Amino acid sequence: MKSHVLSIDGLRVSRETNAKLEIFAELFRKWARAINLVAPSTAGDLWERHIADSAQLFALTPSPKTWVDLGSGGGFPGIVTAILLLELGDGWVHLVESNHKKASFLRNAIIETGARASVHPIRIEDAPEQVLQCDAISARALADLSELLAYSLPWTKASTETRLFFHKGRDYAREVAAARGRWAFDLIEHPSQIERESVILEISNLASKL
Repeated sequence: MKSHVLSIDGLRVSRETNAKLEIFAELFRKWARAINLVAPSTAGDLWERHIADSAQLFALTPSPKTWVDLGSGGGFPGIVTAILLLELGDGWVHLVESNHKKASFLRNAIIETGARASVHPIRIEDAPEQVLQCDAISARALADLSELLAYSLPWTKASTETRLFFHKGRDYAREVAAARGRWAFDLIEHPSQIERESVILEISNLASKL
């Protein structure tokens, strides 16, 4: 099987960490034969489309943060972030995934890779009761921006320092405009290194207008 080396501008990882990502990729392929972890049309380009894409978050903020990853599903970006945190020996990712089959996959991924993460098999709305505070929140291919901001609000209320990092596709401008009607927030748009016309939205100072 072809080996891969993670290469994202602003991010270089050790051979050990890269090997952990390879272990995760192989485990993902095995489980994806039985359960739907990502859209089937994208599964064939696992390394670039999903792993490298997810790694962009860590490249943007390579410090030992406590993360909450919403709707972790197939482990993107949460497991990838948790593996990259091994480079620092610090930080943690709380993976929130209500689907029990996907939660089982995530637990196995943690066991196999030693990723710095734990799984919360609960609804996102209930997660702030278990994870009281975090430094950062991530989500990928989960919901539109307004809904993601609603999910995030309990944590941003708990700490005004909490930042949100959301992968979004080419229609992101429409989502941002719609969200501005309900929410006030500061926004930085980071162009994706992987997907043309896609971005990572970095949001801070979130407040409801309603």
